[in-house]
Formats: sequence, C-alpha cells, structure tokens
Amino acid sequence: MKYHLAVDIGASSGRHILGHVEQGRIVLEEVYRFENGPKKRGGRLCWDFDALAREVVNGLKACAKLGKVPATLGVDTWGVDFALVDREGRVLGDTVAYRDSRTQGMDVLVEELIPAQELYRRTGIQKQSFNTIYQLMAVKRQSPELLEQAHRLLLVPDYLHYTLTGVMSSEYTEASTSGLVSAETKDWDRELLDLLGFPQKLFGTLSLPGTALGGLRPALREELGFDCQVVLPASHDTGSAFLAVPAGEGDSVTLSSGTWSLLGVELEHPVTTPESRAANFTNEGGYQYRYRYLKNIMGLWMIQNLRREMAENGKLPGFGELSRLAWEAADFPGRVDVDDPAFLAPESMSAAVRAYCERVGQPVPQSPGELLSCVYHSLAQCYAQSVRQLAALTGRSFRAVHIVGGGSQDAYLNQLTASATGLPVYAGPTEGTALGNLLVQMIAQGEFASLQEARDAIRASFAVKEVLPC
Repeated sequence: MKYHLAVDIGASSGRHILGHVEQGRIVLEEVYRFENGPKKRGGRLCWDFDALAREVVNGLKACAKLGKVPATLGVDTWGVDFALVDREGRVLGDTVAYRDSRTQGMDVLVEELIPAQELYRRTGIQKQSFNTIYQLMAVKRQSPELLEQAHRLLLVPDYLHYTLTGVMSSEYTEASTSGLVSAETKDWDRELLDLLGFPQKLFGTLSLPGTALGGLRPALREELGFDCQVVLPASHDTGSAFLAVPAGEGDSVTLSSGTWSLLGVELEHPVTTPESRAANFTNEGGYQYRYRYLKNIMGLWMIQNLRREMAENGKLPGFGELSRLAWEAADFPGRVDVDDPAFLAPESMSAAVRAYCERVGQPVPQSPGELLSCVYHSLAQCYAQSVRQLAALTGRSFRAVHIVGGGSQDAYLNQLTASATGLPVYAGPTEGTALGNLLVQMIAQGEFASLQEARDAIRASFAVKEVLPC
C-alpha cells in the first residue's frame, strides 16, 4: 500500500492524516493530533515554531509505529505569519502571531508609500490588519536590525518544510496571502518590495504545489528509521480546502468552514476592481494558478471562544450542546458584524459581543444561549450577504453552497446558512484541507492523472449531506 501524509495545522490544533487510494477510492486515517495556539511571550502573542516542528516529527513517528510509512508528505497551515531566519536557518526575533496588536497603525504607514487602491490593484489581496505586509512594516519600524540580519523570510509551512528537508522554499499559494505577490505576474512584486523598503534578499523564488523538495534531512532519517519525499501541497490551508470540493460543483459557492470561514469561488483571472476592493474580497493564489476569489470571515473562532468561556471544572461543552442552547434561544433578535475588529482577539468574547450590541443599539444577549444564537445567526447572515456580493462581483448565479472542513459537521449552522442564503447546502467532506493536501501529493505521484480525476474520486469516496432551506 502506498501512503501519503497530510500534516494539516490550524491555529488551534494540528493533525496528521494518512491517505491512500484503494480501488479508485480515497481512504483517510488520522494517526496523530496535537494542540496549537499562540502564547504571550515578552509582551507579544507568539507561536512556538520549535514545538510545531517537534509535533510534525512526533506524527511521523506515529506513522512508523503503525507500520504505515508515507511515500510522500506535505504540510499546510494558516497564512500570513512567518519566521525571519539567518543563513543557517536559525530564527531571528519572535515568531509573532497574526492576532497580536503590533500591526496597529501599520496600514497608515504602508498607505503613505502606496495608496490602498493601488496596492489592491497590484496584489488583489483584501486589507486585513494582520497581513504579512503590515507585519513586516511593524518589524521595520520596531526592530529594523532583524531585516538587516535575516537571510530569508519563511512563512509557517515553508519553515516547517525547511526543518524536514533543509531546503528553504517559498510556496506560491501561501505567499499569495502576504499582500506582496503580484496578481498579474504571480510572483513577488519586486517594485512593491523596494517601495516599502523590504530587503529583496528575504524573498526567494516561488514554487508551485506539486514541487518535490526531496527527502528528509539525514539526522531526521536516522531518528525516524525511514525516508520519504516532501512534496509541496497548496500549503495555505484554504488553497488545499478548495481542492477538496467534489467535481461538478462549478455553480456552487465554496465555504471552507473552521476557525475562519473562507467563502468564494475559483476563477481563472483575478478581480481587482474598485467594487471588489470596497466589498473586501481577496484574490489568493490557488493550485495550477487558479485564483481563490473569496472573503475571509471571522468564522467559528467566535463560537470556539464562547465555548471556552462556558467550560466548567475544565470540561468544555460539546458542540451539540452549543447548538441546542442556540436553538432554544433562536428568537433572540440581536446581531453583530462578525468581522468587526473587536472580535479578533478579545480578552472575553462574550463581553465583546455584549459591548458591540450595546454600542450599536441591538438587544444585549445575557444567557449563554442568547450569546450563541446571536453569533450563529450573525454568521449565517454574513454568509448570505457575501454570497450576494460574490454573485454581483463575478456576474455568476449560484445554485448551492458547498461547505468543507470541520465546520461542515455543524448541522445547526448548516441549516441557518441554507435558510439565510435560500440555497441548498452540501456539507462535506469534513477533512477538506487534509484531503486537498493529499490530492496534490497523489497527482504528483501519478495516483491520479488530473485534478478532475482526483475530484471525481472524492465524490465517489465521501458522503455529502444535503441541507435544504426552510
């Protein structure tokens, strides 16, 4: 049996998912899981990249223990965050998380050098305070010596691929989230880098998904007792998730649902019009130079935080319990703008929701059920508005919403989404991101002849649940 391994790391957890093809069907097996999350360090909210690298290796050891050694592996993660490394690959400074406040005001500094509308025309990337472009401007202003000392900028999956292989690479789909890649040339915008004063040396040649980096470092091969090829997936997790939408869904909107909700479609060409910028849609790079034209929505992050605040004696309520409480309070009329910056990294999500409602004159939720109902309905309302915007901006009409990722298991939110959009919802596969990661590896290894063939295999391999509007 020929196994492939997707290392899928999100902002709250990571998983190692083995995949193989059996009689034309894709079979998945989770072999390892670990927790992830930023921690306060030196007054900043930071990731522990060394811990992530150790967990990647721990998952490889779990594969060996099972006697299921992968022929290939690839890592996907969230976007925008990075490490600055020297020539020996040593990390310089802190690996600051995107939810940290260091980027406050950095957009103003960037826009003194290039107007926001021109930046969007060049890169097609929506303005978010935590984009790499603003994080680097924060480094330039606060710790300029790091930019001078650094040899390369490695985004999170690039850094983890480096720890596995010793090869410093920059994968295209991940790089596109930075706000520094040209939507036209699909390469680093070198003129923009000079304009912003970011050293050219930091930005290496971009590699496409499917590129083989080679085998594991010798010391790691010895530690594990085996070798395997590292193949770049669409290493931005949304890039992988969009690949997992089954064949025949060209008239549907894709919603990758997790900590973030990413709602959009695949396009052959970017949309960088003033109307698109005003609606805050983004053009992220995808597999085979497809564009993921989408909107980033705060997503289940808000539900996850409310859940943590509801823990009793360290025990978290199940998501089914959250849905039940929200359903019982379904008549609560208060709504929030889920993309308001107040919800990005609050000390208390419940307090942030109450404060927002009070500030805008909405009914203020009091009970856990009312808080959950407010957020659930607000998310569905945002999805519906985004679908309408997407139709207007692309000139397309949509007949369905296809939800992939962990959030596709939330039956209550799926029903609210169907009702709010007036469209049927097709939910699944759940392991969308890991599955998309695996597809690229499998295509690179000749398991499938094309993406279309791989997507046909997804449809034959995984159940998809239909949810109708009511």
